[in-house]
Amino acid sequence: MVEDSGQVDEPMIGAAARKIAEGIAAAAPEGWTEAVLAVSSGPGGLSYSGDHVVSGAVGRRIPVQAPFGELHLLAEGVRRVRGWQRMTLELRCRPSGEHELTAVDDSLSSLRSSGDGFLAVLDDDYLLPVPGTEQEPGTAAPAGDPALAAANLRTCLERRAAILGRPDRLPPAASDAGIEAVERSLGHALPADLRALYRIADGDEVDGRSGHLVGGYGWLPLKSMAAVHERLSVPAWFGWGLGWNAVVLDADPAETVRRCGGHPAWLPFAGGGDGNFLAVDLAPARDGRPGQVIRIGRDHDEGPQYVAESVTALFGRYADQLAAGAYEVEEDWIGLTGGAFGEEATGADRASVRREIIGAIPDTVPPHLQALHLNDAAGPVDLAPLTAAPRLRRLHLNRSVTADLTPLRELPVESLRVTLAGGDLTPLAGHRALRALELATPAEGGAVPVDLAVLRTVPNLRALDLSGAAVRDLTVLADLPELRYLALSGRQWAELSAAGRVPVGLAAVRLADREAPMAEALAWAAGLGLDTGGALRLRLG
Repeated sequence: MVEDSGQVDEPMIGAAARKIAEGIAAAAPEGWTEAVLAVSSGPGGLSYSGDHVVSGAVGRRIPVQAPFGELHLLAEGVRRVRGWQRMTLELRCRPSGEHELTAVDDSLSSLRSSGDGFLAVLDDDYLLPVPGTEQEPGTAAPAGDPALAAANLRTCLERRAAILGRPDRLPPAASDAGIEAVERSLGHALPADLRALYRIADGDEVDGRSGHLVGGYGWLPLKSMAAVHERLSVPAWFGWGLGWNAVVLDADPAETVRRCGGHPAWLPFAGGGDGNFLAVDLAPARDGRPGQVIRIGRDHDEGPQYVAESVTALFGRYADQLAAGAYEVEEDWIGLTGGAFGEEATGADRASVRREIIGAIPDTVPPHLQALHLNDAAGPVDLAPLTAAPRLRRLHLNRSVTADLTPLRELPVESLRVTLAGGDLTPLAGHRALRALELATPAEGGAVPVDLAVLRTVPNLRALDLSGAAVRDLTVLADLPELRYLALSGRQWAELSAAGRVPVGLAAVRLADREAPMAEALAWAAGLGLDTGGALRLRLG
């Protein structure tokens, strides 16, 4: 029998789901109580994961093996009947033969599987604010010089020709009309020195191949600049799920570049072919200059890297490094050695900015440290050494416990993950930098419930995960008007909902319960106001 929660859905879906469930049951290990299979299907293909739960073995899970062909038939059946192109399906199998299929349309549903639970997006238009949009702007004049920039480029071309034994082939110069059209598309005028270079050549691409003229980077033609800019220009890059507690770190020198993952005033003009780009920055932070060169893209999602004060200076360094022999040649490609453009010679060593440590925080902490992940500490962690890192932005204690948050009182920590013994949050009172908090309490030894009242005084707290914490009074959460992301366990959500104290203004929420069936997640999402009526629910038995 196939029973549908709405109208009767086509025998093909029920038959395909039942066949898969019966195969899983037939191959199940002895003592199994349930098998859960999660399937994601879309135009790009199909993937699945799943486990058998075995009785009498706490935490013991045995992977489910399911036939791809039959999963494709099931997904195709749902696609034909419902018209869904992207979907998530959950199949729950039991030894009794009572199986359940639940499916949602990913393109329309605001509910999605998210690691150890489910994520529901209540406001698709909301983006978590990025600190860089709030920074004091720079007031210095541009450092670029159009005539010197053109001279530096020509010097680089001469030295490259001597190295390669032939001159570089370049496309024709960009016209004034072409430059102005791209500037309108970008919403910004190019810096005068970069504009001067495009009056020499429209990038370095000839016959579809880049000449990699910019220290191994390809100089983008204007049409490509506009396309890349559109893709990388969003300042609030934080996403829900894994991105809610992300942090953009300071560029070095500090207060030179805005702390953003992207910005409309960052104009990419050279690409590395690996998703990374050199860009001119027209909206510098307090100590920067408009037209300064920064590195952005795939490997810079924690923030951009400062490179040079102008395009003029960039090509001047490039010419100097070519003259000094600080390069390597591979066929027609010339790359720089000893630090591209020399920018690594200034400021903090990159390893001192981000660190991952196992065991304990060392007594001596580098002052430039901005992000620390501490894993698997054997005992309570002493945070006192961190006071030597006045630029610390992210502190994540993973499988590690601390009892005293006092050392964090004066630090600009924005993202904090902590397992707290003793339940004392008072050192965070009035903390203006803290934006994301993932709080847990020890699982063993009778955890002291945490009093959340102090969070009323944390003015910029936007994201909170309490799913691993024992909490004294969850209703305090309704008094946090700036809160936009909240993750709780199923029990905590039920308690908060029963009290009628779910915070208003939430943009995304997470049901942090790995064991929760999708049907339960749909009911939870419906209780938060999401329309879940289009979901497919079948009982097979």
